[in-house]
Amino acid sequence: MSARKPYGGSARKLVMAFDVGTTFSGVSYCILDPGAVPEIRGVTRFPGQAKVGGDSKIPTILYYDQQGNVCAVGDEANEEGIEQIAEEKEWTRAEWFKLHMRPKTKSAAHVTDKIVPLPKGKTVIDVFADFLRYMYQCAQKYIEETHANGVSLWENLRPTSEFVLTHPNGWEGAQQGMVRRAAVTAGLIPDNDAGQARLSFVTEGEASLHFCIQNGLTNEAIKTGKGIIIVDAGGGTIDISTYKQKPNAGQAFEEIAAPQCFFKGSIFVTSNAKDFLDKLLQESAYLDDAPDIARRFDKTTKLRFRDPEEPQYIKFGSLKDKDPLVGIRSGQIRLNGSDIASFFEPSIQCIIESIKDQRNASNTEIASVFLVGGFAASDWLFTKLKQDLALQGLVVSRPDSHVNKAVADGAVSFRIDHYVTARVSKFAFGVNCCTEYDAKNPEHISRSYYKFIGLDGIAKIDGLFSNILPKGSTVNETQEFRRPFLRKRRCRSGLGSFVVDISCYRGNQILEAESFTDKDPRMFSTLCSVEADISHIETPAKVATHDFTVYYIIEFDIVFSFGLTELKAFIAWEENGVEKRSPARVVYDPDAIIADE
Repeated sequence: MSARKPYGGSARKLVMAFDVGTTFSGVSYCILDPGAVPEIRGVTRFPGQAKVGGDSKIPTILYYDQQGNVCAVGDEANEEGIEQIAEEKEWTRAEWFKLHMRPKTKSAAHVTDKIVPLPKGKTVIDVFADFLRYMYQCAQKYIEETHANGVSLWENLRPTSEFVLTHPNGWEGAQQGMVRRAAVTAGLIPDNDAGQARLSFVTEGEASLHFCIQNGLTNEAIKTGKGIIIVDAGGGTIDISTYKQKPNAGQAFEEIAAPQCFFKGSIFVTSNAKDFLDKLLQESAYLDDAPDIARRFDKTTKLRFRDPEEPQYIKFGSLKDKDPLVGIRSGQIRLNGSDIASFFEPSIQCIIESIKDQRNASNTEIASVFLVGGFAASDWLFTKLKQDLALQGLVVSRPDSHVNKAVADGAVSFRIDHYVTARVSKFAFGVNCCTEYDAKNPEHISRSYYKFIGLDGIAKIDGLFSNILPKGSTVNETQEFRRPFLRKRRCRSGLGSFVVDISCYRGNQILEAESFTDKDPRMFSTLCSVEADISHIETPAKVATHDFTVYYIIEFDIVFSFGLTELKAFIAWEENGVEKRSPARVVYDPDAIIADE
């Protein structure tokens, strides 16, 4: 287990991490006391839990009444008889709602048909906020009841508490923005700069790495300088991340391949089972029972399945229920083990192919794979991966317990230990720009329709992508990227604000410093906009004329931080030889459709 240093801060602080998963969620926290070694704890008591002593996770489920009020959450929403109560009172069940936040990629379109629609009149932010609020209240009660002077402890720490929220590797700034709004709505933080500064994000893959480090799982694997792959297999997504320990840098790690995310989690195994049952029972009187059989498969058969040579039986009815043609006898249906294995196969093959991609993308030998997440509890998934990856010389391991709390605990460790100091860019980032038209350049001549005359009377050509950060670059957290900007306006007042779109290229072509976007147009998309007030820049605007037209010029840089878990941007300019800075706002469009990689 990694040795943690005493907390060096001057004031007591509470750090809380919320892992809102597709199917199960958890809360972990740490009270930072100056001079004391921090200890990560999990919230293990929630209302409605049947298990004596509690558990670290609750189902990610809510029920709403017809007025949109929350009626039951978590284990309460899974209590015996709740479905009958919900039917009588016309409640609506909300589950798998996290997937409604997914990036709008074409390859994720199939998810739409698999997930449950949101309750009428509710947005995904509304539902996410209601669930966060419930988890926050449960954490408050747990801390108040389990710590000495818990009520006063909570009241003293609550106003300055910090939060870490986790999300799949494939989530981007637009999804982080939605979660931020949900956190404000839930009452975790106020909607101001100070409040927003108390909230940070970490990918589920990176949080899982922190969990593995803290539990000593990586000790042997990293001794030889080889890389490790983290497979976080959850309910909705499977996140693949690859790291190595930096040489001569203590506990510092760096990504060595761009992380990946796939919609192949455990709910899609159940979905495959449902599709199979629909087809099997098409001509049977039990077709309407297919959804119930699939639910029972999800809660029992999927978890205990181990042998494709052995048939499996799913009980769903009474002793009178039978249809031998489809394997139904005495109220239970018989499924071949090979058919059940086929439900898992897309997820298994996805992981194997992704691991191959990760190995090819990194320049470091990979020796070990660590399987965590709720889906990792499946013995069949673990057995198959261990067998297949052994043929590639890889050792597959998983924690012997609490695999489903890896992300929540790891998210707290991310905040207090901060092991990862460098990350790999998944895309090329840049801005759309223009350049001076070159009448001798064939590339310019063939695109003369992009030609225009600027305020300065110089012919320019548009349609270029200026590459600020190439795809696959390893970026340290402290590393900054600058892009000079020059604004020209006919009116001085037009220089008061600034907006620029940040674009990304998701394709595989090697881009030059400046490339025409029409060479691979599907792969370019707008990632976000950077907005800034530049009216306070005291450097006087330059005045120029062309054809008796006066125009004003102001010069500054946008400074980007791409190596953090969130994109940050600043405006920088020079006054009397001294650089000045002011923050810029990064704005995302969550509804933007982005091209597939």
